[in-house]
Amino acid sequence: MELQFLGTGAGMPSKARNTSAIMLKLLDEIGEMWLFDCGEATQHQILHTSLKPRRVTKIFITHLHGDHIFGLPGFLSSRSFQGGEEGVTLYGPKGLATWVEQTMRLTSTHITYPMTFVEVAPGVIYEDDHFIVEADELAHVVTSYGYRVTQKALPGELDINKARALGVPNGPMLGQLKRGEDVHIDGRVITSAAVVGEPKKGFVVTLLGDTRYCEAAVNLSRGADIVVHEATFDQTMQSLAAQFGHSTVSDAARVAQEAGAQHLIISHISSRFTEHDEAALLAEGASVFPAIAMAHDFKQFTLYNNELKCV
Repeated sequence: MELQFLGTGAGMPSKARNTSAIMLKLLDEIGEMWLFDCGEATQHQILHTSLKPRRVTKIFITHLHGDHIFGLPGFLSSRSFQGGEEGVTLYGPKGLATWVEQTMRLTSTHITYPMTFVEVAPGVIYEDDHFIVEADELAHVVTSYGYRVTQKALPGELDINKARALGVPNGPMLGQLKRGEDVHIDGRVITSAAVVGEPKKGFVVTLLGDTRYCEAAVNLSRGADIVVHEATFDQTMQSLAAQFGHSTVSDAARVAQEAGAQHLIISHISSRFTEHDEAALLAEGASVFPAIAMAHDFKQFTLYNNELKCV
């Protein structure tokens, strides 16, 4: 699992930060990528990466403000030109389907693949054999959602030495045992539990839309390995943050601290802050929650031995 940030600014693009878009890369797990928000020029940002739009199978929109959706028609259109044939499912608030479909109709844009829209409501919005995605409504000036992606438990490690000691030959039986199936050898039953370790916990990533501090953000973030939280303002602008339904860095850190999260990545940074302000912003957050990092356009984050790595 990797998170690659394509846009980390707030409100409008700047020279340093594009508008909101995050790619959750699940290529090793299921061969797919999931896009969270699609601000203006997201497809231009992708041109500077190795990302392949045809691998995007799901798009999760947090809310319908322009800095989170104005790049969507262009991305969907270009995906057709770039050979995308598999369908895309778009999740988001009421109105998303109407906006996309009318935009495509009025611009005579032809999409070569099926699109499915899911109107999000609090609770589980997607589940398969590998993942559960939950949503809840946050506290913004329009309907805004946060998403919690949970990887289901992974099979334990097969102890090949134990298997061989029990007479299991190389071949399909090892795969059966790994999948949790028992096998029969010379009238004996070799159970999977005898040679396979305990299931391993999957990762949890929480990606939150624009929001003030709220309990829903804390609940979605409980025990998460990574929380991505907006931090539009600093603590000197608390009243401005409350007025416009946004968070300060301290608010984001408070959510991660109260939720018992492992790591916090702050994003959606106002253009009033320059690179010279970043150390102060991180220090503000670290005073509440030390395991904090700041997102920048094109940066990639991954977990390795519970440590957050950034490249």
